[in-house]
Amino acid sequence: MNIALIGYGKMGHEIERIALERGHTIVSTIDINNPEEFDSEKFHTAEVVIEFTRPETALDNYRKCFEAGLPVVSGTTGWLEHMDEVKAACEKGQTFFYASNYSLGVNLFFAINKKLAEMMNPFPIYNVRIKEVHHTQKLDAPSGTAITLAEDILERLDRKNVWVKETQKTPEELAIASERTGQVPGFHEVTYESDVDIITISHDTKSRAGLALGAVLAAEYTVGKKGFLGMSDLLGF
Repeated sequence: MNIALIGYGKMGHEIERIALERGHTIVSTIDINNPEEFDSEKFHTAEVVIEFTRPETALDNYRKCFEAGLPVVSGTTGWLEHMDEVKAACEKGQTFFYASNYSLGVNLFFAINKKLAEMMNPFPIYNVRIKEVHHTQKLDAPSGTAITLAEDILERLDRKNVWVKETQKTPEELAIASERTGQVPGFHEVTYESDVDIITISHDTKSRAGLALGAVLAAEYTVGKKGFLGMSDLLGF
């Protein structure tokens, strides 16, 4: 499979390593220093594009890929206010695979979080909060993974109707606390607390390798398909 990479930082290099191990070819790499590569013949030989960049550049990257008729697998977070445009493009024939986190373990964690929220719904004595910790190079906060956790809880917990950053001010709010420190690949924790006890579930990423593998698996899955895709399609959850 011919893959183009947009974003050639630490994640891009890890994705390249795993893709090559799995027998794929990286035909083009695009980063901030060579945007002209979008117009290159090499880029247009790709069968799929894997994109891990920055929130402020992501949407323009998707548009360029769609113009070239190339399916996109993206792990960039912080741009979701433009999701309607991307989904509209998919309805017109484009292909886009999005996940806030490509780790198999995190997606299992998502499933556990949904189930726990359903179980906790009848018990209003428990308040819920989320904490996430990432490396200092991560610009968006809360993380896309934390937002996914929060939105899944809001769909299932009647006593909560909105997530907020850092501090809960009303009973209906779900607080997400964010910390940026060191080189932490990613830590997420969901806590339910009552006056008498605490229930906590968490996921701690040990390296980027799991994220990169998930992105390559998503690219393998995406080739030949149409529409808006996600990890639930890939994993069958």
